[in-house]
Amino acid sequence: MSKIAVYNVAGEKVSELELAKDVFDSEIKEYAVHQVVVAQLANKRQGTQSAKTRAEVSGGGKKPWRQKGTGRARQGSIRSPQWVHGGVVFAPKPRDYRMSISKSLKRVAMKSVLTSKVREDKMVVLNEIQFEVPKTKEMVKLVDKFEVNKKALVVTVDVNKNVYRSSTNLENVKVIPVNNINVYDLLKYEKLIITQDAVKKLEEVYSN
Repeated sequence: MSKIAVYNVAGEKVSELELAKDVFDSEIKEYAVHQVVVAQLANKRQGTQSAKTRAEVSGGGKKPWRQKGTGRARQGSIRSPQWVHGGVVFAPKPRDYRMSISKSLKRVAMKSVLTSKVREDKMVVLNEIQFEVPKTKEMVKLVDKFEVNKKALVVTVDVNKNVYRSSTNLENVKVIPVNNINVYDLLKYEKLIITQDAVKKLEEVYSN
């Protein structure tokens, strides 16, 4: 097991925590990470876009003018794509973009990303995060203590409304409970700030 420093919200080291090797020091498999991220982004797509084909637009029951003798190009219907308000060629239709990923692949990807955070020194463990009232200023102070340039994913052991509301006005700070942690967010945010209890919960879930 490797050890990592545990800090308080003031940025002071208070103790050390032993990390489970099979979760925070596993083999990094980039393919698994890529597959999970692609699936996550695909599953976010609504797939509700729609446009009318030439068979669905109104009008066009007859030729707009006779075939020959007018000097103009032949036309069969005003529903043709080249006409204003005509149908769309290969019009998009509602569809399901969802991709299924196995649980084992998700586990491998999560361990790979957590391991990379530790090895790149981009994970900060706090003994706890508690704000008496929601204050953006307090969250700014917290991320500044660890020099993360306000680009941080803050993970708590459970839903903490005061901590969450303190981050809503910060574009590059996101607060989530550990149950909602995912590979995409871990990659999107440069620094991971996580509580000691949340680390233990991750180890319970992802340890072999």
